[in-house]
Order: sequence, then structure tokens, then C-alpha cells
Amino acid sequence: MNGTAAPEPTEASAPTPQPPLEWRFSQVFGERGAGEDVQDVDIISAIEFNRTGHHLATGDRGGRVVLFERTDAKDHVSRKEAEKADYSISRHPEFRYKTEFQSHEPEFDYLKSLEIEEKINKIKWCQETNGASFLLSTNDKTIKFWKVQEKKVKKICEMNMNTSNAHANGGPTTHVPNGGILKPGGLPLLRMPLVVTSQETSLAANCRRVYAHAHDYHINSISNNSDGETFISADDLRINLWNLEISNQSFNIVDVKPTNMEDLTEVITSAEFHPSHCNTLAYSSSKGSIRLVDLRQSALCDTHSKLFEQHESAGSRSFFTEIIASISDIKFSMDGRHILSRDYMTLKLWDVNMDSGPVATFQVHEYLRPKLCDLYENDSIFDKFECCQSGDGLRVATGSYSNIFRVFNCGAGDGEVTTLEATRNPTRRQTQNPARPVRSMTRNVRRENTGIDANGNSYDLSTKLLHLAWHPAENLIACAAANSLYMYYG
Repeated sequence: MNGTAAPEPTEASAPTPQPPLEWRFSQVFGERGAGEDVQDVDIISAIEFNRTGHHLATGDRGGRVVLFERTDAKDHVSRKEAEKADYSISRHPEFRYKTEFQSHEPEFDYLKSLEIEEKINKIKWCQETNGASFLLSTNDKTIKFWKVQEKKVKKICEMNMNTSNAHANGGPTTHVPNGGILKPGGLPLLRMPLVVTSQETSLAANCRRVYAHAHDYHINSISNNSDGETFISADDLRINLWNLEISNQSFNIVDVKPTNMEDLTEVITSAEFHPSHCNTLAYSSSKGSIRLVDLRQSALCDTHSKLFEQHESAGSRSFFTEIIASISDIKFSMDGRHILSRDYMTLKLWDVNMDSGPVATFQVHEYLRPKLCDLYENDSIFDKFECCQSGDGLRVATGSYSNIFRVFNCGAGDGEVTTLEATRNPTRRQTQNPARPVRSMTRNVRRENTGIDANGNSYDLSTKLLHLAWHPAENLIACAAANSLYMYYG
């Protein structure tokens, strides 16, 4: 399963080659036991680190959002401060479960007779304020804005009326239900509870706003703007611009819907704001192109400022060419200089200043190319894999089948490729001599979903690693294998 990286030797976008990373297992949450069945609602469908990397959020098909927080950072002090304090920083980031909440519920659109499932499609963190975390989550139709914060628990300490005081006032007293006291010829004295704020805290998630009824088609992307005030949401044909404070109004900034739907040739597959330029965003299409849009040009961005695409030669085109060229995910690098895109077969790195072609192309699972017909018949060819890039921009990663993911080095002339499996032993699939295929022992799996890859390992199309995220400051990758969240550090 050795992929090939073909970066173009451009001086402007050629990072210095880095030494290979040795990836190790870090943590797993929700690990599945041997023979244990996985419920569909528990399968993870979204992963996202916040900007600092101190928090991680996952969403699942059951509409739940689970939050994790980093525990090894010693209140996030710097290494120099840690050395002065005479304790060592952990060798790799570690996380713990923080809280979870139900973000979306199943709905039914009576006008269109359409059931809207609760599955979380995307999660995006917003800027923290006064110690509270904010995030956006979306299913196919509705976006929600959540606030998660710690609140001190209030408890009833005591009752502020004491029965002994009544005897001191003289005269007999009569006790009535609920602890009240009846004075002679009078009404019961009201006993008020004394509420105090304890030192205990609990996490509370509150839905601050709901952004609904703005998309006719399924939402595939949401992205925060660097201005901290707006965000975009994208479906197959439109991209809308929202203000976080206004939930009943949005502005349509990209519309690719033709007058006659029979003339439709491509749809929007992913969209993302530039990390630092609030006027710039990029969106990808099912034809394999990426368009860069400048919001300063016009209110409706019918025209793009740049177009990134790679044309296939006429002789190499086939029935599957356009299908596998469809981009399933795009990501800006942290500095905004590059765009990473994932189509079905490859991972491409684009320089935003060079629209003649990608600066690097990485083959993810080239061994599947002869089997495109089978992949088309069982719909695997339409699987949407995500991609991610390290904070320093030197490495990229994406998932594949058999719950594996691949890490590529972006350095010029560097062919470093690491194949890891989402298990406690991530390197067990790597072989030294791939020339001799091994015989698959999984006889109970359907034949059309299995095969032998280039390394002689068996692959399984029914297990796929679609979702993963790279820590913004560390070499740590979080990835989802069904209902399990695995983390690896290098």
C-alpha cells in the first residue's frame, strides 16, 4: 500500500524535508470489544479540535456532541515556565472526557414529506469568551449555536427559621405539616430555604441560537470567519453567510443552481473560510475544481477570483474519471498559503498563488484503481473521506479502507509515507516485503468487500476511516473508527 508523492519542485512552496515521525498509540475512547455490535447511532460522524488544541469535539449519527479536554498541559503553561517550576511536561497531549449533550433530534419535513435525521455532519469551534466555550453543530438542515460553561452548583444549606426561637417567644406552639410553626391565634410562620453557592461545578450546554430554513439541500459544510462574527453554511447548490447574532436571516453569496435543473453539471461539495483573511473563502465542486472567492468583489459571488483544477488527458478519461475527481473535503493550511483537497483516489496540495496545478499529489489507495467498477456497484466510490494538515504545514493525512489512514510528508523530494491502522497497534499492517501476498483469513466477510492491497494485506471496504483531525500545535491525530475515537502522536 505504498503511495507515491509527486511534489513539484517549486521554490516558493517547498518545505525543508523533515525526519520521519514514529507514530505511537496514545488513547482510545469508546473502544469496541471483540464481537461487540456497534449501534448506528453511536458511529462518529464529525471530529474537530478547537484553535488552541485544548479541546476536542466529536459528533455522532445519534445527534450527540461529546467534548474532551486536554489534561497534560499543566494549566497550559509554557515549557520554560514548566522547567522553572521543576516538573516535566507530558511527552504527548492527553485528553479526558468532559461532557456531552444532545445537539439534534430527528425531525420530519411535512411540506416535502422528508425525514431529517439527527446525524451531526460538521462541528466548528467558535471563539471562547469569559471561560465559556462556543461551537456550531449542524445536521442536514439545521445549524445550532451552543454555549458550554462551568456553573457553580447551588445547594440548600439550611432553613432560616429555627423551631427553638418560637419557644423563646413564649406561649405554646403547634406544629403543622411541612415543618411550619403555628403561633396562638396566628398564621404559620413561613420557613424559607437558605441557598448557598458551593465550590462544586457542573458543565451546562445551552443552545443559544438555531439557524434553520435556509437550505433546500443537505448541508455539507460550515466554517467560521476570522472576524469572529460571521460564518458560512454550504449545501449542494448554495453558500449562505450568517451573522452569529442573527438567526432569522442569512445572505446567499454563492448560487450555482441553473435556471433549468437539467443543465446542472456540478455541485458544491465543501467550503471553508480563509484562516486570517475575512473576505476570502474557497469551495470545491464535484468536478474536482476549487474556486477562491473574494467577498469584496460583489454581494453575490457569481465569479471567482481564482480557479484551481487539474485536467485529465483525453486518452486517460473513462466512465469513472469524473466520479473519482469529485472533491470530498478541502482545508486551508494554518497560514492560509495552501489548500489541501481530497478526492476519491488522491490527496492534493495547492498553492493559493499558483493556479496552474497542485504542488504535490499523494496517491492514497492506488491499488483500488483496477476495481473501480466493483466500487461503483457497491457505492463505495461515493464515500467521502476527509483530510487534515499539521499545524506547521509539513505533513498531511487522510483515511482509507480497513480503518487505516495515511500520513504524507510535504517536503520537496521526500517520499515519506506512513500507513497506520486505527487500533492499539497502529503499525501492524506495515510490511517489509510486499511482493508476496498473504492469504486472507476473514472467510466470513462478503467477497466483494475484501481484497489484497499492494502490501499483501487484506482490505475491507465495509470498514472505512472517513473522519480525522490534526492537533493545531502538536503531532497528534484524532481519528474515528466506527464508534471509537483513537489518538496517535509522533
